[in-house]
Amino acid sequence: MLGTLGLDSVSEAVYRSMLAHPQDGVADLARRLEIPEGGVREALNTLSELSLLRPSHDRQGELRAVSPDVGMELLMARQQAELAAQQLRIEASRAAAAQLIAEYADLRPAATHPGVEHLVGLDRIRDRLTTIGREIHTEVMTFAPGGGHTTEDIAAAKPLNQDLLARGVRMRTVYLDSVRNSPPTVEYINWLAAQGGQVRTVPALPTRMIVTDRTTAVIPVSSDDAAAGAVVLTGHGTLTALCALFESVWADAQPLGEEAGRDEHGLRGPEATAIRLLAEGLTDEAIAKRLGVSHRTARRLATELMERLGARSRFEAGVRAVQQGWLPHRP
Repeated sequence: MLGTLGLDSVSEAVYRSMLAHPQDGVADLARRLEIPEGGVREALNTLSELSLLRPSHDRQGELRAVSPDVGMELLMARQQAELAAQQLRIEASRAAAAQLIAEYADLRPAATHPGVEHLVGLDRIRDRLTTIGREIHTEVMTFAPGGGHTTEDIAAAKPLNQDLLARGVRMRTVYLDSVRNSPPTVEYINWLAAQGGQVRTVPALPTRMIVTDRTTAVIPVSSDDAAAGAVVLTGHGTLTALCALFESVWADAQPLGEEAGRDEHGLRGPEATAIRLLAEGLTDEAIAKRLGVSHRTARRLATELMERLGARSRFEAGVRAVQQGWLPHRP
């Protein structure tokens, strides 16, 4: 009956019996349910992991079954956390799908892949970007993770951006919130805004990406090494998904000149994103890359969030985050 909530039949039977007969020990439960004592002990371990058993205050050293209203809420919250994490993985897979296309093309370079052009080497990538830049007519949408720009990169980017904006091309760029800590980059972004470019920031970005005229997208093969290779995508289905991803992120992004406040749970943008990434199962290193911060900062952030939630593990943090409304309940 409770299988849909993750409880096997033996564990459910033991739980029900403990509710009806709270004085029963392991031997009593085994005799009443007609199952081996080893099976009862395994069920007790399962129930403890699910927080359906707690130490008894009346009988020292023994466990008691929590009331059904509390127990069922815990099981449903656990499922909600799993569903929320799964939904986050699905949402993040749009960008990952494009990278998989690139990896497949790399494995089979001799094959023909309509709508996919594989670029190898930084020189080849820069040459192709220059060609694409000359062909832009209406719009550029960019995800720019990875922190602040170097002065050399800024000097190289300014002439191209100025030319595009002078031609009436709409430019929208999404940076990480952490870019606010780079004065040269902030100065460059302010210059870009003065020329007519639009810039917003978010706590995390799924990948580096440039989409031009909604017909061509360039993304790196590896999010860890942009110079390792890139793919140029022109397939209609892929571009539709990537444009939808950009618009979704843009709608939730914060203009650079506005300081993001706290949400109704007292969480700032990076904290709200970090708890989602924790629930998704990402490591501190992966979270650091997504947020554009140091590994030490990501570890401190994860530790502080788990302490605020009273969680001892990342999975428990996800469960408690759902219970407290930090993560959305997914249908």
